[in-house]
Amino acid sequence: MFLDALRWLHVLGATVLIGTGSGIAFFMLMAHRTGDARLVAHVAGTVVVADMVFTATAIVLQPVTGAALAHAVGWPLTTGWIAVSLGLYVATGVLWLPVVWMQAQMRDLARDAAASGAPLPPLYGRLFRLWFACGVPAFIFIAIILWLMIARPAIPGIDA
Repeated sequence: MFLDALRWLHVLGATVLIGTGSGIAFFMLMAHRTGDARLVAHVAGTVVVADMVFTATAIVLQPVTGAALAHAVGWPLTTGWIAVSLGLYVATGVLWLPVVWMQAQMRDLARDAAASGAPLPPLYGRLFRLWFACGVPAFIFIAIILWLMIARPAIPGIDA
């Protein structure tokens, strides 16, 4: 029963990460494409809140539930697919932290532009491109981690 609950929490967290990440990316992209500062400000404001409530919570709980699950099942954290997953998880975090900051900056720039009736400034466009450039590999890494969790392949050079 405990193992099933732990597994459920871990899968739920992974689902939240990939679902929230893809939803945020979609809505930010759609708002960005309009060029409407008011719409971008509104969507980016919602995105920042969603990342703090959902993504941040899942980010904190995933390694906790994953380590507990590995321990309960008897898999060392040095098991190949787990070690690779952890490395990708750290890389995802390194990409995600600036994304959160950029989202808040884009929100603020869009709010300022909307308040003054001005178009989105060039800095907004640069931040959006950087946001996108960080978000794509982070999303790919999460997708690979999900595959590793399901397939649990032997990793040459790591697994004996």
